[in-house]
Amino acid sequence: MTSIGGAEMVDWNLAVATATRLVRPGPEISREGAREVVAELRRHAKAAEEHVRSFTRMIPEGTEPEDTPVLVVDRAGWIKANVAGFRELLRPLLGKMQDRRGNGPGGAVLGAVGGKVTGVEVGMLLSFLASRVLGQYETFAPATRELPASADGGGRLLLVAPNIVHVERELEVDPHDFRLWVALHEETHRTQFTGVPWLRDHLQGEIQSFLEETDVDPMTVLERLREAAQSLAGGRPEGEDGEDGGRSLVELVQTPAQREILGRLTAVMSLLEGHADYVMDGVGPEVVSSVGEIREKFQQRRARGASRLDQALRKLLGLDAKLRQYRDGERFVRAVVDKVGMDGFNRVWTSPNTLPTKAEIAKPTDWIARVHRKAES
Repeated sequence: MTSIGGAEMVDWNLAVATATRLVRPGPEISREGAREVVAELRRHAKAAEEHVRSFTRMIPEGTEPEDTPVLVVDRAGWIKANVAGFRELLRPLLGKMQDRRGNGPGGAVLGAVGGKVTGVEVGMLLSFLASRVLGQYETFAPATRELPASADGGGRLLLVAPNIVHVERELEVDPHDFRLWVALHEETHRTQFTGVPWLRDHLQGEIQSFLEETDVDPMTVLERLREAAQSLAGGRPEGEDGEDGGRSLVELVQTPAQREILGRLTAVMSLLEGHADYVMDGVGPEVVSSVGEIREKFQQRRARGASRLDQALRKLLGLDAKLRQYRDGERFVRAVVDKVGMDGFNRVWTSPNTLPTKAEIAKPTDWIARVHRKAES
């Protein structure tokens, strides 16, 4: 636990317990059916590895990149894995908030509220997310007995079986095709990080720089968490006048330096998500016979969203920005590959200096001009 003035800032164990208790039950399925889903997802993850490597040409033949485990988990497993990751990533921010606690005007109140209340609120948010994530490559994943990671303490691929089954039923698509389609997207993320040795450290450095620049009152963060939790509990998902319920959690902690870092992070995440979507669709026609139907229905689902509550939480948690990253990043990758081919696009992985800027994501020709002209001069 991280303590502030003797009071735990976030009770992570309580966050796990709360999220596990509140998360929606998964779709009804027999024990034998569940075992078959798990086994098929593991097979698809293995098959996707070869498909993605062949299509992207990111990993030279005969090269064996860092091995990272593939874990098929339920919603509770996803919660435990992400709490462990959040705890590691947020440690610098919580330490800085601890320093501010001593003299800050909200310190006494924060101490009274305590980490248990905050843990419950974090748990409520995780319970919301845990029923929506289909898969995830955990870049910063401390290993535990239940959840192994790669040898250096980071990297594992999670496939959330009940969520995949729920969505394939909701969309009424071929389940076997859908499971492979999802595996292709997530395997692309694993290939990105195992095939580009510097990418993990670069991304971690950017995130830590962002957190170190944070200059925010602990009570402000706590209040924003409370707003999100109240939304889940049916409180007030929107403003009193029916307008947007305020800024996202990320937008709360932006100093000028952070805005610059966040622009770079947004560009990188747009690249990674867009590349995964592009690869998923590029490989799909060869190995997923119903990829056209799946993509159309899935895009409609993304665009449609859900209830006003869901929309309010998406805004608060910054998930609306993530949806834009899929769209904008995929357009960037497609435009670059169309112009300079896959090998030309793969120059993006040369070094941090060849990553696209946020402006270049929106205007791929500028990235082509910068990277390719410099390389050819």
